[in-house]
Amino acid sequence: MGQLLVQGEQAVAAFKTFRDSATFTTKRLIVRDAQGMTGKKVEMYSLPYSSINMWSSENAGTFDFNAEIELWTRAGHIKIKLGKGADVRRIDSLIGWAVLQAH
Repeated sequence: MGQLLVQGEQAVAAFKTFRDSATFTTKRLIVRDAQGMTGKKVEMYSLPYSSINMWSSENAGTFDFNAEIELWTRAGHIKIKLGKGADVRRIDSLIGWAVLQAH
């Protein structure tokens, strides 16, 4: 992840999803999206906090084992599925910190 950071940017927190990861930095959210059966093809999303207009969080339920974060941005809608046991409220708090500081 270090090779993606720009000068003066620092990683704040990182979370593992099923095959992917989401890293909060001091400037943006970086999402790693592994694709295909093998997961060898990887797409990276770099989302500046200033482009996030709205977000929602959903914790895992009794029968729905996955938590989710949804982001509405100037570029479109992004849904991040989190693994069981992910602290969705901490992630929600990090997004709030980042987005409200950027606007």
